[in-house]
Amino acid sequence: MNGGRFNPKGVSALYLSADPETALAELRQDALLAPPATLAAYKVIVGDIVDFAGGFDSDRWSPDWSDWNCDWKYMSRIERKMPQTWRLSNEIIGQQCRGLLFPSTRKPGGTNLVLFSDHLTQADKVEVHDPNGDLPRNQLSWNRNS
Repeated sequence: MNGGRFNPKGVSALYLSADPETALAELRQDALLAPPATLAAYKVIVGDIVDFAGGFDSDRWSPDWSDWNCDWKYMSRIERKMPQTWRLSNEIIGQQCRGLLFPSTRKPGGTNLVLFSDHLTQADKVEVHDPNGDLPRNQLSWNRNS
């Protein structure tokens, strides 16, 4: 993987959206057609989340946060520089926080949550909502007859 807005390559993260429309906008990115995907709801109970859902406000956040919506892909892949968002996530993880709520850059008014998977504790709960067991459990699940 190439990493994500708030996780450099090698840092495990799970990106979730607060609503299906935001999730689809994030999945699509700049593509005309969304790549194949399965949309699933999650039940999330995680402590120590940084709430940046309202975006940058100079009265509340340090200037370091003003570039949260930088073009991280261009910076990391073309310029070969570390995006500010990766520095922010290192800071968040260093403060023992396990995730970050942040505004969607793809859907105005949308909210995303990134969870730093390797930093979740046993008290944290992140479970896919699949009460009927419809989602595949492993690669063999894709081959089952309907």
